[in-house]
Amino acid sequence: MKLELHQETDEMCRTIQVVGDVLHLSPSVAAAAADGGEECADDLFMPPLNFAIVDNGIFRSGFPDSSNFSFLQTLGLRSIICLCPEPYPETNVEFLKSNGIKLFQFGIEGYKEPFVNIPEDTIREALKVVLDVRNHPILIHCKRGKHRTGCLVGCLRKLQRWCLSSVFDEYQRFAAAKARIADQRFMEMFDVSSLKHIPMPFSCSKRLHRYDKLVLVPTCLLFPS
Repeated sequence: MKLELHQETDEMCRTIQVVGDVLHLSPSVAAAAADGGEECADDLFMPPLNFAIVDNGIFRSGFPDSSNFSFLQTLGLRSIICLCPEPYPETNVEFLKSNGIKLFQFGIEGYKEPFVNIPEDTIREALKVVLDVRNHPILIHCKRGKHRTGCLVGCLRKLQRWCLSSVFDEYQRFAAAKARIADQRFMEMFDVSSLKHIPMPFSCSKRLHRYDKLVLVPTCLLFPS
């Protein structure tokens, strides 16, 4: 499967091929860059696990590591929401500092059913960050980009007036066999009324202008576990 990434800089059009979780340049471009030495490394992009576009300026994924930094730089991120309670890794902190990215950490324990306690207030506060376009482009992530991230995105979809069946369908595409009934029940019961006053100038029904030329497929769909 091939994805095309058109870059306005230098009017370049590059074709990248998905191999495993890594995005490699096509052989023709790789050969052309062979004399570039270290520049070749800049042409290798590895998105984080389960990376996908949620909406204009909003992305989701699993926990990024240093192998994903080059890819994340192409997104021009202003903010990252981390839904894990553990201290953020030092290498990630340094990456954020060097790229002027703000970290919002909302620690939610990665509980498994049946002992699930998803804190509604925490999800609500995280949603306020997502809805503030001053934080865009923004990446939402947890450990694997499935359950905690799925719940937050699902609650965002309710604000966007998605029907529940579509909300659940999106959640299940990422969670796959590990989909949790408790997560879906939480999204169904989540009350968005207190957030409806917050404007949403972005919308998935509008054209994803900045990223309209970046065609991406969630890695969970390409390489199911």
